[in-house]
Amino acid sequence: MVSLGKNGFCGQGAGTGLSQLRADRMTGYRTVYVPSTELRPSGLHQIELDEPDLMTVSTNLPFSISCKPNRATGRRRASVAALLMMSVFSGAFLTGSATDASAQNFLQRIFTPKEKRLQEVQAKQEAEQRKKATSYKVAPPKIYTYKPDVWKTVSLASLAKLNTAAVQPTTETSGTDGGTSVATEIPAPVLTEFDKARPALKSLSFKALPEVGEALEAYYREHPDYIWATDGELNSKALAAIEVLGAADEFALDPKDYVVGMLKPAAQAQVANVEAVDDSEIVDARAAAVMAFEMELSAAVLTYVLDAKRGRVDPNRLSEYHDLPRHDVDLVAALRAIQSGGDVAGILEGQHPQDGNFAKLKARLAELRAEDEAEDPIVIAPGTFLKEGRTSPEVKNIVAAIRKNGSAELKEKHAETLAAYAGEEDYNTAISAMVRSYQKEHGLAPDGIVGKNTIRALVGETNAAKIAKLELAMERRRWLPEDLGERRVFINQPAFMATYYEGQSEPLSMRVVVGKKSNQTNFFYDNIEIVEYNPYWGVPYSIIVNEMIPKLARDPSYLDRSGYEVSTASGKRVSSSSVNWYAVASKQQSVNVRQRPGSANALGEVKILFPNKHHIYMHDTPAKSLFNKDSRAFSHGCVRLHDPKAMAAAVLGKSKDYVSGQIARGKNQQERVQGNLPVYVSYFTAWPSDAGEIEFFDDVYDRDRHLLKALEMTDESRAAARS
Repeated sequence: MVSLGKNGFCGQGAGTGLSQLRADRMTGYRTVYVPSTELRPSGLHQIELDEPDLMTVSTNLPFSISCKPNRATGRRRASVAALLMMSVFSGAFLTGSATDASAQNFLQRIFTPKEKRLQEVQAKQEAEQRKKATSYKVAPPKIYTYKPDVWKTVSLASLAKLNTAAVQPTTETSGTDGGTSVATEIPAPVLTEFDKARPALKSLSFKALPEVGEALEAYYREHPDYIWATDGELNSKALAAIEVLGAADEFALDPKDYVVGMLKPAAQAQVANVEAVDDSEIVDARAAAVMAFEMELSAAVLTYVLDAKRGRVDPNRLSEYHDLPRHDVDLVAALRAIQSGGDVAGILEGQHPQDGNFAKLKARLAELRAEDEAEDPIVIAPGTFLKEGRTSPEVKNIVAAIRKNGSAELKEKHAETLAAYAGEEDYNTAISAMVRSYQKEHGLAPDGIVGKNTIRALVGETNAAKIAKLELAMERRRWLPEDLGERRVFINQPAFMATYYEGQSEPLSMRVVVGKKSNQTNFFYDNIEIVEYNPYWGVPYSIIVNEMIPKLARDPSYLDRSGYEVSTASGKRVSSSSVNWYAVASKQQSVNVRQRPGSANALGEVKILFPNKHHIYMHDTPAKSLFNKDSRAFSHGCVRLHDPKAMAAAVLGKSKDYVSGQIARGKNQQERVQGNLPVYVSYFTAWPSDAGEIEFFDDVYDRDRHLLKALEMTDESRAAARS
């Protein structure tokens, strides 16, 4: 160890591999790192440093160092003149050690300007932040655990008291001179049968949807009279209403939700005693029973009206992919219409959607139910998974399906197996071989394993599965407006189709690409407003964070080189390499990223906008080959059109040539769509084709399963409320 003194002593080292020289901070002497590979037999090393530090000399050779101070410009500074004189006795320099590498690193720090060192530190920090930014992800919309509408106890005690003015004697004066006064009484009001039975409402309560309870109170305060009874007996309106409620399953509703006990004869009626304050409030059992029946049937009818108008399930409680405002239903108006109208059945059935599509769904539902009753369908239990050598009660259904649906050649080839089968549950080699032949005929891997795809090939889509899809379609149709509009665009995601309708004109239908399962297209409706030619693509925040930031971590200039523009929240253009993407990912900073128009633009030549919070629109695409596929769920959520020019022309009311001409100008420009033009970005696994035939589609996003579960939970909740 050799220290530099105030006068710049010379230091010597023994060459034992590592020597250290320390400069005193107060003297102004500075330290030098000299690796062994830099120690030459002779030479002068003069190095000026900014900070005092530790000098380490690493060599196996003896050395000497001569040091001199240097002060200038009134500041304490120093320079060290180091003359390294070495005598080589034998051997060679040591190289490649960890100490050498450290020393070399220190020399780089010494000889590199301070500004450059700061830049290097900053670049390293930025690289670390870009890497850290990749840990952030934007989560997809949530799937909820469904919570059904809650039925609450309804009390109509507020209607029990009849508010009439007390009968008071009055004095009338006769004659012109005011001489004669005669006391008279105003006649007491005549009470209706309903008014006489009001006290029964004090003890009457039942459970219903909150909207139903509010409507009952509002209606009967306004119209204190019976709808369903005349002279204490059921009338024709009541009988018609009960018949419609009992046939609710024709409209994919559950009749159990609307059950009302028939009004019994007075002798059989069992009604709780009504508390009487005075003789005027005593209600006989028959009147109390009629009042109870009136309120319960009205509650059932209003529940039916609600379910028919808006559906039993609130779609927005299913997932964040659903954005469908629940309809407001005027229940008081419905009771008024029944009270004043004669056709109760027509009024109630008229609460369902009245368009032709709903009618076709209803008709097909009736047909399939009738077929189900006439046939004994072959059903293989969902979730069945069989390999050779296992046993299952479903083996008999597998064999039955092959007997029914197998080709003549297959059945001839495996005639011996079919003849020998007697209902055993063993999935043996012979039956497995027969299944392999069936799989091969239907384009499946002939592995003999019975799973989801093989079951579908064996039994097709069963009537039960089709019936379920029809019922779900009728429920979903209730979530949309009653009047879809004569002029509209209807997109059905499971069908991968979009159709433009205008009055009696031939519909314009085309294939579409919708969102991947990880980037599902939402279920909502809005109004088409703008057609944009040669569009920019404004990249959604989720794509920036989930897909672009990982690329930027590897290549900070990726966006600049790939035809994207990056700008700050104020609109200032910046380089993608200058952005703190960690701050963007963590939402500490906001930037806008958009892709310039051109042949590589993700939106192609045109997009059709219906501004919404989901950033979904229809657009062209350079990826034309995807339209040739049967299943077309490939986008980030937007709807890609197979013939975007035709759709743009239709919504604008222009020709396709006009649209092509606007695109050919090469400018980014927008054109507003005239009039009201709704677009329905919908989800139906059963829906009528333009030819009127009901078509069935795969449940690409598993939304049928979630809706079925929600309906099941609704049934359980309502059953508990009724009990």
